Amino acid sequence: MIHRERIKALNQKRAQDGRYVLYWMQASQRAEYNHALEYAISTANEQGKPLVVYFGITGNFPEANERHYVFMLQGLQEVEQSLRARGIMMVIRAESPEIGAVEMSKDASMTIVDQGYLRIQQHWRSHAAEHAACPVVQVESEVIVPVEAASAKEEYAAATLRPKITSKLRHYLVPLRERRPRLDSLDLEFDSLDVGDVDQALSGIDIDRSVKPVSQFRGGTRQARTHLEAFVKGKLDRYPELRNDPTADYLSNMSPYLHFGQVSPLYIALRVSESGSRGKDDYLEELIVRRELSMNFAHYSRDYDSFDGLPQWAQKTLQEHSKDPREYLHSPAELEAARTHDPYWNAAQEEMVKTGKMHGYMRMYWGKKIIEWSKSPEEAFQTALYLNNKYELDGRDPNGFTGVAWCFGKHDRPWEERRVVGTLRYMTAGGLRRKFDADAYVKRVRALG
Repeated sequence: MIHRERIKALNQKRAQDGRYVLYWMQASQRAEYNHALEYAISTANEQGKPLVVYFGITGNFPEANERHYVFMLQGLQEVEQSLRARGIMMVIRAESPEIGAVEMSKDASMTIVDQGYLRIQQHWRSHAAEHAACPVVQVESEVIVPVEAASAKEEYAAATLRPKITSKLRHYLVPLRERRPRLDSLDLEFDSLDVGDVDQALSGIDIDRSVKPVSQFRGGTRQARTHLEAFVKGKLDRYPELRNDPTADYLSNMSPYLHFGQVSPLYIALRVSESGSRGKDDYLEELIVRRELSMNFAHYSRDYDSFDGLPQWAQKTLQEHSKDPREYLHSPAELEAARTHDPYWNAAQEEMVKTGKMHGYMRMYWGKKIIEWSKSPEEAFQTALYLNNKYELDGRDPNGFTGVAWCFGKHDRPWEERRVVGTLRYMTAGGLRRKFDADAYVKRVRALG
């Protein structure tokens, strides 16, 4: 079911008699459980036209590098194959997506696009809506409850958003039916980038190659499903008690796949819900309430990636303690190289650099310590964002920006006042050792090579 709250007209252009209906795929990079794709198929069937899917790859997406592009193209390989099996042509081009979408719209009767929450994604959609030759309709598919249906404003914390979401879950937590196009578009001729060989495809695109791909995670919906099934069948029952232990492997590893839209949050939620596991409620809290709180933040705040986006109490306490003497001071370069006095922090940084994903509990500790060891809270914020976005496969999205901001007080409350961090929530190395075998975590990361 595609709820009307997911659908939004981005312009009021008059329909034209195009050769096809266009789905501009950007945020939802998958061929299943994709509301925008299914809406596009329904529209094409109603109009008696074939459907064409377009994807534009820009080499200068903010803070993206080779690690991110390789993971993305691994997923796009699978998308192209899956769409072809359904009789749908996918056109992939090395160009700024909004420019390509406008060009492709010249021969389209309607353009459908999925929803993105970042500033650049919103800019792309606004540009396309203004310059496209046909109506442009946006369909939201990256959340369970549409952001504007959940709340009409930026929420203070999970506690204020949770009741709004839970009251609507029954309405939105329903399966999505897969539709079949009535007309095949595979015989239409377009210039398209061959993504069969990822390295070859990227060789002609000018991208940042400073961070290399990882072997621990491969992109694509099939990989996401494999991780999810292993989690549901072997880990979900003990997720509540072991999720904060980085020496145990009890996380779902869904965040990289959610970041690139390679797996649907709705599909995950339904699979977890039907499992009957005693850990399902804890996991769904993270997947739905906490994750969609980050979408709420990015959607309603212009400062989601800025120190100015922090709550006033957090900015105030950090400024009041900005001149406090630091027991340790580490430069951004030392932090990036994992050359601090703290072996646990170093291990967390190394895990992120080596694998593209840091354990969630260690990421909280990692961010908190950057505040303590930086010259100023503003420098700490920029350093944390830079490192997170550069190395994490799941950085550079609402969840990533919000995760960093949380370390600085976003969606939290004041705690006991301390030197340097003021009334921010505080974490210590001793706390890690009491919670799990922190030294074993260090050994495990070092063994990664």
